[in-house]
Amino acid sequence: MDSEALRKFSALHPRPAGLTLHYGTAGFRSAAQHLDHVVFRMGILAALRSKAVTATIGIMVTASHNPEEDNGVKLVDPLGEMLHPSWEEYATQLANAEEQELQKVITEICQKAAVNLHKDASVFIGRDTRPSSKKLSQSVIDGIQVLGGQYHDYGLVTTPQLHYMVCCQNTQGQYGKATLEGYYEKLSKAFMELIKQSHCSGEFQRHLKIDCANGVGALKLSEMKPYFPQEVLFHIYNDGTKEKLNHLCGADFVKVHQKPPGGLDMKPSERCCSFDGDADRIVYYYKDTAGHFHLIDGDKIATLISIFLKELLAKVKQDFKMAVVQTAYANGNSTRYLQETLKVPVHCVKTGVKHLHHKAQEFDVGVYFEANGHGTVLFSKAAETKIRQLVKEEKDNEKREAAKMLENMIDLINQTVGDAVSDMLVIEAILALKGLSVQQWDALYTDLPNRLLKVQVADRRVIDTTDAERRALTPPGLQEKIDALVKKYKLSRAFVRPSGTEDVVRIYAEADTQENADALAHEVSLAVFHLAGGKGAPPQP
Repeated sequence: MDSEALRKFSALHPRPAGLTLHYGTAGFRSAAQHLDHVVFRMGILAALRSKAVTATIGIMVTASHNPEEDNGVKLVDPLGEMLHPSWEEYATQLANAEEQELQKVITEICQKAAVNLHKDASVFIGRDTRPSSKKLSQSVIDGIQVLGGQYHDYGLVTTPQLHYMVCCQNTQGQYGKATLEGYYEKLSKAFMELIKQSHCSGEFQRHLKIDCANGVGALKLSEMKPYFPQEVLFHIYNDGTKEKLNHLCGADFVKVHQKPPGGLDMKPSERCCSFDGDADRIVYYYKDTAGHFHLIDGDKIATLISIFLKELLAKVKQDFKMAVVQTAYANGNSTRYLQETLKVPVHCVKTGVKHLHHKAQEFDVGVYFEANGHGTVLFSKAAETKIRQLVKEEKDNEKREAAKMLENMIDLINQTVGDAVSDMLVIEAILALKGLSVQQWDALYTDLPNRLLKVQVADRRVIDTTDAERRALTPPGLQEKIDALVKKYKLSRAFVRPSGTEDVVRIYAEADTQENADALAHEVSLAVFHLAGGKGAPPQP
């Protein structure tokens, strides 16, 4: 390692005094002006990780659904998955090291992770449309170059596109071509193949209004448009030409506020969807004829996809194990519908995409979505091989057709990570193939009324949970109190969990009516305030 180069470059990216940041599920996120030293050092870490695993690593500059003034950075592992947990710790150590300790920390990481500095390093870089992203990605390049690494800068891409490129590169093209054209071609071809098999020829099916959160999704969808025939009518709103990123729009805004985004004029029964700022989440919604807003979140997206896949799997008559993975935030009625009506096993895991992804890998077909609209489907290697073999060799027409549809679904789904563009195409194809309107999809089951609250506490670590965050172990007495409160209401449940990013405790409650869900959430928030060291004034109803 060239210590002179490290000293010289590090001086160009000084660490502000007193700033400590932690690498979490979303990588690092903060106000953009605090991140220059962090992204420079993550350039170094990406090169180290690449040398350690002798593969290409991705690095994405984005803060997803955060306000435009923020930014962030996260690393992508060789198969397009999130950074290995042991390296999250190294990321935090490196980001917070004092200037003069930098070389020592790098050497320690090399020893712990058995990094051979003489090996080559290769890093793919992507960024979102924030004003600060271009300069920050230049700082990433400085970090990579300190260790003599090679890099390919893809410039403006969605987060899932970068995950896709990294996976393509490290599978020597087996997963696809590591170019944007390769991504557009693979997805559009699979989509058109599926649509071909649809018998429904209504214009109503093809119209879709898309809120792109004034983010990178708008640019990439526009680039993808020529790959689709005329009859596919995707109308792009909030394309970033007029308003600020994520301001009063995007998937997070729509989900949290339960109302349509600004900048999109909705007529009754029109199908609409929203991406978030870096296009890795999607939610659907519509207005009914009475003008009421209806949200279709990640739970209902997982349900639609599960119905479709289960039917196809039944037709190919293979003994594939299928399951849906949810978190405690999934609506109780979605879980009931999947288990009781669809007869699909449901597994609950801790909040955070990495936990869902990890669990979904245990099945031949693992569907996972968070309620916020982030999710995908994973197919085991064995299931994929068998399906592709059936397409080639199966004599029975119905079986072969079903296998062909499954093969196209495998190609249409971005299995590396939740991808708003890919998920949207999957949903549109299923709606067309099943001849379903957005209202019919919504009517599969009715969500139980629910309420999300948060309570400020002095230290979020006083709350410890178990059973996939559904029960509190500490502080003493809190879970007993929650159990007693839940008993007062019908079809109710509630849980509390510490935030991963700030000193607040998040509370979720659901019950048979909105009034009861609100009352339960408030009573639980008071219990948290009194038993877990609440700050400021007690929560008001």
